[in-house]
Amino acid sequence: MAGGNTKNRGAYSPPVGLVYMFNLIVGTGALTMPKAFATAGWLVSLVLLVFLGFMSFVTTTFVIEAMAAANAQLHWKRMENHQEEEEEDSSTASDSDVLVQDNYERAEKRPILSVQRRGSLNLFEITDRVEMGQMASMFFNKVGVNLFYFCIIIYLYGDLAIYAAAVPFSLMQVTCSATGNESCGVEADTKHNDTDPCWGPLRRVDAYRIYLAVFTLLLGPFTFFDVQKTKYLQILTSLMRWVAFAIMIVLALVRIGNGHREGHPPLADFSGIRNLFGVCVYSFMCQHSLPSLVTPVSSKRHLTRLVFLDYVLILAFYGLLCFTAIFCFRGDSLMDMYTLNFARCDVVSLAAVRFFLGLFPVFTISTNFPIIAVTLRNNWKTLFHRDGGTYPWVVDRVVFPTITLLPPVLVAFCTHDLESLVGITGAYAGTGIQYVIPAFLVYHSRKDTQLALGYGTINKHRSPFRHAFWVGFVLLWAFSCFFFVTANIVLSETKV
Repeated sequence: MAGGNTKNRGAYSPPVGLVYMFNLIVGTGALTMPKAFATAGWLVSLVLLVFLGFMSFVTTTFVIEAMAAANAQLHWKRMENHQEEEEEDSSTASDSDVLVQDNYERAEKRPILSVQRRGSLNLFEITDRVEMGQMASMFFNKVGVNLFYFCIIIYLYGDLAIYAAAVPFSLMQVTCSATGNESCGVEADTKHNDTDPCWGPLRRVDAYRIYLAVFTLLLGPFTFFDVQKTKYLQILTSLMRWVAFAIMIVLALVRIGNGHREGHPPLADFSGIRNLFGVCVYSFMCQHSLPSLVTPVSSKRHLTRLVFLDYVLILAFYGLLCFTAIFCFRGDSLMDMYTLNFARCDVVSLAAVRFFLGLFPVFTISTNFPIIAVTLRNNWKTLFHRDGGTYPWVVDRVVFPTITLLPPVLVAFCTHDLESLVGITGAYAGTGIQYVIPAFLVYHSRKDTQLALGYGTINKHRSPFRHAFWVGFVLLWAFSCFFFVTANIVLSETKV
């Protein structure tokens, strides 16, 4: 649904928008990136990271152009409705008021036309928050809309499965130790198996599943209600995230500077590209949240430059995080969740810092899980919604929350391989959301804009990649990646 006019309500400056976008993109996926970097080799990883960052920037400009086109259609319809109302008011005037009405029309004729001229120039101003679901309804047919929601739902399921596995996995790693020295958490040269003991007769996998059950019981019920992330909770989680990232980068640089460099990453290892691709796509994901992020920006005059600067900063940050990680730690010792490498006594001597970094994903992910679960539940409702119809109470309050919560919890129960979960989610659903949907949105929005407003109409927020070649290139790249990842998975399983 459109979020209404936000021009004078809840607006923020472009620099604040830059920070919000940075926070949106840099999330949980960044914590799984160092291991993927080490597995694929530093040169291949760097080239792929830069290229995927560029491709994400291209499709981000596609979504912004589609948002402007959707706003233009909404603004045009309002102008038409206003004109029809004026004509109806004029036609219902009584004979005794003809002279007065004629004088009124002559007095008002010039201002109305001036407003219409100014409106035609500002049709593409992004003032209404038009979410991707509404854009899909505006520019796609029924099949396209259903495929859009299917893709979003699969992605959100992947998100929830990653979160449901990351929290208990982090808790297990921090609290379990085969050597019995629980205060030091993860040991430097010990590779634990799920069957290793944790507490007494309990195995590590048992502890993981206990934590998963507790996590589900504590946060699962929020799926059955409406919940939203408050401003102060968002500030708190963002602050914790940047403190954690800063500590990890500084500690890694200090270790390298003190001669404790353990990592000797290969130049290239093509067997690791599959997971690296999925992790990178997942780590650049922002397209589905752009309407809520971009619309409140007070001045959108240099929006494309702002987005480009954000991507440059994000690439620099990812590069710094990953390169310090792969040269500080051996590739085989890097954990799926990078924060867990700092839960070691030989890396961090201060216990408080060890526990903060080791449990950092628990705090941040636990606040996001209910939000994403409710979003997924609402997407299920939208997918099956029929105009004028309502759901029975049992379906609305029990069935939809249950089908939202159970699949990701079952996936997390079966595996805690975070790198694979992030890789698969990014490679499949992420490819759809980041490449396929924006390409089709911008293609159909351009066609609809030409038909509705004329072929000479220029979208003030049109993408720099306005040639049809770029749409085709993005789609070709997306489908090529899809087949490459699938073939790689099949070949890997066949070898095993």
